[in-house]
Amino acid sequence: MSDKPIHLVILVGSNREGRFAPVIANWFTEQVRSNADFTVDVIDLADVALPAAISDTPSAEAVSFCERLAAADAFVMVVPEYNHSFPAVLKHAIDFGYHEWQAKPVGFVSYGGFAAGLRAVEHLRGVMAELHAMTMRDTVSFQNPWDAFDDEGHAIRPDGCAAAAAVMLHQLKWWATALRQARRAEPYIEAPAVPQKQDLADVG
Repeated sequence: MSDKPIHLVILVGSNREGRFAPVIANWFTEQVRSNADFTVDVIDLADVALPAAISDTPSAEAVSFCERLAAADAFVMVVPEYNHSFPAVLKHAIDFGYHEWQAKPVGFVSYGGFAAGLRAVEHLRGVMAELHAMTMRDTVSFQNPWDAFDDEGHAIRPDGCAAAAAVMLHQLKWWATALRQARRAEPYIEAPAVPQKQDLADVG
């Protein structure tokens, strides 16, 4: 496997006023930066002015956003749970890409109330499967996160969440390395061409 670091894009998937997402995203980014296997690019969707509509003539902001996605070997989405699912701003951002997501691994750092954001993650798994991305089995999740961090953004009980992050990053490294090598060896194609009737007749 290649020794080149994995370029990880972290998407901060909330733009709601008063959001807790930056606290968790900053904590997770520090976990990644302490791991020499990764380089990191943090995209806070609150700072990305994507157009309201996806058009055939993308804006400069949309082009820049998709270029950052394309440069990634892997992704992590920091996602809260809103009404049993994930925020609209994250779905809108996902929809701006297509090929940029394909044949790459995706991990999740979720947070929320009783369910710790895991219902949002389960909805995201289906979306990312449709985009031919590979989601990681293990997640990092925070139940009632406002009780899990101090005023300076440090985890109050760091061992458990740091261990969960290490497990997910290990999985991301394996999949990102394997899929990067595979994409370089052969471009990813969604499905082989379906033979036409004449082609089948020729075979027969």
